Amino acid sequence: MELKTLKGKKVHLRALEPEDLDTLYTIENDESLWNVGETITPFSKHILKEYLSNAHKDIFEVGQLRLVICENATNNVLGMVDLFDFDAHNLRAGVGIAISSEKNRRKGFGKEALELVCGYCKQHLVLHQIFANIEASNTSSSTLFEALGFKLIGSKKEWHRKRNFETNTIVYTDELFYQLIF
Repeated sequence: MELKTLKGKKVHLRALEPEDLDTLYTIENDESLWNVGETITPFSKHILKEYLSNAHKDIFEVGQLRLVICENATNNVLGMVDLFDFDAHNLRAGVGIAISSEKNRRKGFGKEALELVCGYCKQHLVLHQIFANIEASNTSSSTLFEALGFKLIGSKKEWHRKRNFETNTIVYTDELFYQLIF
C-alpha cells in the first residue's frame, strides 16, 4: 500500500527493504557523500544488514527514519532522505538528503523528495519544525533548502575538519544551520 503523502509527480519515498543492501552499501561508502554526514568510516555489509533488520522500528522508538527515493517512471533508486535527532517532546527533527548519482542531480528529484518528507513531517509526525545542517560550500543544498522555505539561522564556524588530499593539509569548513517552522 502506497502513502499518498509520499508520492509526487517524479519520485516516491518508501521504507528500506532488504534488497536495498547494495545501494545502501554504495551510498554509505561513497567518500564524496561523507561531507553530508558525520562519518569518515566505511561500513561493512554485515553492519548494514543489521541496520536493515532494524529499519522497521518506529521513529518514536529509535529517533530516526531513513526513506528511499525512487523515480516513479522506472522505480530506480535515486538516493535517500533521513530524519534524525527526532525529538518527540519538542516536535522537531533534522533532515538530510543525498541523491547518489551526479547524473540524477539538478533534475528536481531532490526537491520533490524534500517536499514530500516535509509534508510527511507536518501531516503524520505533526512536527513543529525541521532543521538541516549544510556545509557552507554546498551551495546546491543551500539553494534547495532555501527554495522550500528553510531559513538560514546561523553558521557554525570551522565546524568540520577535513584533509585536502591534493595538498596534504587540514582545512576547517563552516556549517550552516537551516530551520523550517511549520
